[in-house]
Amino acid sequence: MKNSARVCIIGGGVVGCSVLYHLTKLGWNDVMLVERSELTSGSTWHAAGGFHTLNGDTNMAALQGYTIRLYRELEEITGMSCGLHHVGGVTLADTPERMDMLMAERAKHRYMGLETEILGPDEIAKVAPVTNVDGIIGGLYDPLDGHLDPSGTTHAYARAARMAGAVIETHCMVRETNPRPDGSWDIVTDKGTIHAEHLVNAGGLWAREVGAMAGVYLPLHPMEHQYLVTEETPEIYERDTEHPHVMDPGGESYLRQEGRGLCIGFYEQNCRPWAVDGTSWDFGHELLPDDLDKIAESVEFAYRRFPVLERAGIKSVIHGPFTFAPDGNPLVGPVPGLRNYWSACGVMAGFSQGGGVGLTLAQWMIEGEPERDVFAMDIARFGRVITPGYTLPKVIENYQNRFSVVYPNEELPAARPFRTTPMYDIWKAHRAVFGQQYGLEVPNYFAPEGEPLYETPSFRRSNAWEATRAEVKAVRENVGINEVHNFGKYRVTGPDARAWLDRIMAGHIPQPGRMSLTPMLSPKGRLIGDFTISCLNAEHFQLTASYGAQDYHMRWFEQVAEPGARVENISEVLTGFQIAGPRARDLLARVTRADVSNDAFRFMDVKRLSIGMCDAIVQRVSYTGDLGYEIYVPFMDLRALWQTLWDAGQAFGIRPFGMRAMMSLRLDRFFGSWLSEFSPDYTPGETGMDRFIRFNKPADFVGKAAAAAEKSAGAARRLVAFEVEADDADVVAYEPIWIDGKVQGFCTSGGYSHTADKSIALGLIPSDTARDGLEVEIEILGQMRRARQISTPLFDPDAARMRG
Repeated sequence: MKNSARVCIIGGGVVGCSVLYHLTKLGWNDVMLVERSELTSGSTWHAAGGFHTLNGDTNMAALQGYTIRLYRELEEITGMSCGLHHVGGVTLADTPERMDMLMAERAKHRYMGLETEILGPDEIAKVAPVTNVDGIIGGLYDPLDGHLDPSGTTHAYARAARMAGAVIETHCMVRETNPRPDGSWDIVTDKGTIHAEHLVNAGGLWAREVGAMAGVYLPLHPMEHQYLVTEETPEIYERDTEHPHVMDPGGESYLRQEGRGLCIGFYEQNCRPWAVDGTSWDFGHELLPDDLDKIAESVEFAYRRFPVLERAGIKSVIHGPFTFAPDGNPLVGPVPGLRNYWSACGVMAGFSQGGGVGLTLAQWMIEGEPERDVFAMDIARFGRVITPGYTLPKVIENYQNRFSVVYPNEELPAARPFRTTPMYDIWKAHRAVFGQQYGLEVPNYFAPEGEPLYETPSFRRSNAWEATRAEVKAVRENVGINEVHNFGKYRVTGPDARAWLDRIMAGHIPQPGRMSLTPMLSPKGRLIGDFTISCLNAEHFQLTASYGAQDYHMRWFEQVAEPGARVENISEVLTGFQIAGPRARDLLARVTRADVSNDAFRFMDVKRLSIGMCDAIVQRVSYTGDLGYEIYVPFMDLRALWQTLWDAGQAFGIRPFGMRAMMSLRLDRFFGSWLSEFSPDYTPGETGMDRFIRFNKPADFVGKAAAAAEKSAGAARRLVAFEVEADDADVVAYEPIWIDGKVQGFCTSGGYSHTADKSIALGLIPSDTARDGLEVEIEILGQMRRARQISTPLFDPDAARMRG
C-alpha cells in the first residue's frame, strides 16, 4: 500500500470519489482514497439515485446544476455508464403558500439560467399522468431532474480519478488520525500508516467516528429512510417515454419510474433517528428491517395522489440510513481549529450535490478559495458550541420539514432556546418574539398585548408588520434600545496588532479613540468580511462583524496569523446595547458624568465611559443610520447596564426594538447586510465597499492586487437601490430584475421602509445601465412590479443627524 500522499480521503462513497476525481481534475495527482470495505458501502449503494436542482440557496442550486451536467463528462472520460435518465420532474403545490414558494424559486432560476417553468393542473396531468391533480394549484417543472445508477456513477468517479493517477485502497480500515506539528497527518490503518499533507473526512455514516479520531465533533446524524419499488404496471410500461419525477410536498413523497414500475420514497413525520450512540464499524452493505407502519399515513396519502400505486403492488422495500446536518445542507470545508483537515460530510443528496461538493473542496484546497459563496454548506456555519444534544432534534426537524414550505421569515422551534444572554427573561417579559442566530436567541420584534407571541410564516407581509412599524417609529422619533449580543466581537492585541490588521484588512486602521469601517478581502479580491474596527490603544483593537460568521472569520484569522498579534473571539465575553434615535445623546448624558456633546464625542469615536455602575466601551455608530451609540460591557454587567439605561430612558420615550425593525431601519440609508449584499460572491467594486479601501496605504493587504485591477477596469455590475411598487409582498432576495424586457440583474435583499412608507429593494445590475430614475420591473412571487432606481437615502440624506 502507498504510504504517503498529498491528500488522503477517508471514505469511498460517491462524495469521497467525487473529491478524489476533482482533485485530479484540478491538477493534484498524488492523491489517494482509503475505504474500509468496498466502494459505495454505507449509504451510497442503497440510495434512490434521484437528482434535481431545486434548492432554497442559489449557490447550492448552481452546484447541483453543475453536478447533473458533470455526469455526461464522466461517461465520456471513462466509457462507463452512469445510468442516466434525464426525465424531468415536477414539484406539486396544493396550497397557496406552496405555490408562492415555487413562484419564488422560478424567479430565482431566471437569472441562474435554469429553464424551469410553472405548470397548471391540466399541464401536470399531461406531463405526469399517474398524478391525481385534485386539489393541485400548480407545479414547477424542471427538465434537468432525473435519476441514475448510484453504483455505476460512483465507480465512474473512481475510474476517472484513477486514470489521472489517483490511488484507491479498499478493505483498508482507518484506526487513528494523528496530526504532526507541521500540519500534516498520519492516518493509521490496518495495512500501515499513511502520511498525508491533507486529510479529507468523507466518512458518510461513519463521519462522526472518523472526526472523533481527531478530536472533532461534526454536527450530523443518520436518519432511517424508506422507499418502495412497485411491481410492473401498464400505466408505466405502455408509455412511449419514461415518466418524469413527481415531488409531492403535501404528501412528503418523491416518485419516479423504476424499470417497468415505480419507486416512491417518503419523508414521514413519524421518522426515526438511527445509530444515536454511533455507527457500528460492522455495518456496511446491510439494509434495515422493513417498517411499513412508520410510513403508513404517507402511503395512504400517496395512494390518493397516485392511484396507480394501490393497484401495482410492492415488489421491494429499501430501508437504510442517510446522514443529515441540522439544516440539511452538507458540511464542507476546512474544519476550524485544525490544520489541513477537511470535511466532506453530511451530503444527504449525494447524487444532486456530490459533484458540486467535490469541485468546491478541490478548489478550496488547491486554489485557496471556492469560486462562489458556499457558506450554506461551510462547516464553519454552526460554530464550535454545537452539541449532539442540539444536533439530534434539529436533524429530526429537518427530516420532517424536508418537503415543507421554506418561508423567508420562519423560525423553526426544535432545540430552542439553546443559547441565551442574561436579558432573555427580561425580553420575554417585554413580549419578545424570538428568532435564532448561530444558536443564540435574538428578539425579532416585541408583540403588543393581545397579539400572539409567534410570527406567522409567510412570503408576504406578516403579523409582525404593525409591531415593527411601531418600533421603527420609536427609534426615529425618540430612542430605541437593542441588545448587541448578536454581533461577532474580536480582540486583537500585541505590539504588531496594527501592522497585522493593516495586512488583513483593506481599509484604514484607526488611531486610538477612533473607529473605521473596512472590508476584509480574500486573495482573489472577494468580500470575506465587513468589519468595524475600534482602536482602544496602540496595542488593543476591538472588531465587530457578523455574529453567524464567528468560526468562518476565526478560521481565516488563524490561517493568516503572525507573531506579535493575538486574536481572541470575545463574542461571549462582551455584550451590551445600542441606543439609537434623536434622544440617544440625551439618554447617554443622563447616565454618565462624561461630556458626550458632539464636540467631545464625535461620530466614529470610541471611549471608555462609566455608565451607572458599569465600566463600558462606547462607540458612536449605529446600523440604524440614526444618531446612536453601541455600549459594550462584560456579560456579568449586562443587567445592571440595562436597568440604568431603561430607568433613565423613561423620560425620553425609550422602547426596545428587534431585528425586524433593524432590517427596516438600515434600508432607509441603503446599508448592506452580510451574506446579502456582502459575501464572497461579490467584490468591493460591485457593492460600493471600495470606498472604504485605502489603495494607497503602504501595506500590501490581502486581495490588494485583485481589488486594484477591478478599480482600474471598473466593476461590470453595481449595487443600487430601488423603490418598488409592491403589493402585499416585498423583495426578500434573488428576485430577478428586468431591464428592457430582459433579466439583467437580481435583488440581494429588500423589505419595507416604515420611515418612508415605501417598499425598497437592493440589487445588482449592469453598471452601464445604472442611473438615477432607471425604470425596471422586479418579479415578486410571479408578479411583475414596477420599480425605480433611487440614490438619495430615504432618511437623513446628508447624515446630519447621524453625524451631528
